[in-house]
Amino acid sequence: MRRKDAGTQVADYRSKGLLLRQVKRHASVYAILLIPLAYYIIFKYVPLWYGQIAFRDFKTIRKGIMAAKWVGLDNFKAFIGSYYFWSLIRNTVMYSVGKILICVPMAIVLAITLYECTRPHLRKIVQTLAYLPHFLSWVIMYGILLTLLSPGEGLLNDIIKFFGGQPRDFLNNSTAFPWIVLLSDAWKEMGWNAIIFLAALMGIDVSLFEAAMVEGASSWQRVRYITLPAIRPVIIVVLLLRIGTILDAGFNQIFMLYSPAVYSVGDIIDTWVYRAGLLEGRFSLATAAGIFKGCIGMVLVLASNRLTRKYSDSALF
Repeated sequence: MRRKDAGTQVADYRSKGLLLRQVKRHASVYAILLIPLAYYIIFKYVPLWYGQIAFRDFKTIRKGIMAAKWVGLDNFKAFIGSYYFWSLIRNTVMYSVGKILICVPMAIVLAITLYECTRPHLRKIVQTLAYLPHFLSWVIMYGILLTLLSPGEGLLNDIIKFFGGQPRDFLNNSTAFPWIVLLSDAWKEMGWNAIIFLAALMGIDVSLFEAAMVEGASSWQRVRYITLPAIRPVIIVVLLLRIGTILDAGFNQIFMLYSPAVYSVGDIIDTWVYRAGLLEGRFSLATAAGIFKGCIGMVLVLASNRLTRKYSDSALF
């Protein structure tokens, strides 16, 4: 037994020495890895400790979390039983599902169009114009939308007045506001989302298209019977990822665009958490709402992944 223990120790020392040599050899790579690792530790794992605020009657930062009274699930019950709960769920799901139904198909169409384009210069120009809005913040996008939709000097209202119509305040109109949110998100993110589908298209065997052309298949038939089936696994994975964030309707966008006039159709869980937690000081209730949203998202990812694995050959995990 002693000989075996000694041999095991020698093997352990050798493996540790090999590991240290590998770390020293790739020190620059591990140094770069420390940056995202620190980000996740500080902004993702450390906040888990403060998640207990949702189970306490936390009112003041001065006394600390542990001094707050433990109330169990009372904050969750208060949030679910509140009069604004169902309107927040409705608005959040409406925007999330709407963005999936509009942005994902548009990204697929854009990717296929760029892939089928035979003019390199035109393709580069379209790619640049489609990708550029993604790198603009919603503050800048709000300025652009205000220039287009302002009731006083907006370009769209100038066109309406030119044809004899009355100008409208689109951003404060409860009917127009949801469409502004959905279409502006599609405009901003469509090009960036198309990158994933374009990469999947690049992996299709070119001989399939050549054989289809020899058989006399039209462009639409090639897209229908070759392109779309080939990128179907990628589409499924993208939809799974989007379904997992179904209650994340885009805080930055809504926060920049909405106003009290459109709270009935514009207020989502994230904007309510911001107002309740930071502006009104109801930290426990806001934290409970955030944890509720995260739990629902996790359940949706697990359920959708199970259904996808059952009815197709592609899944997230």
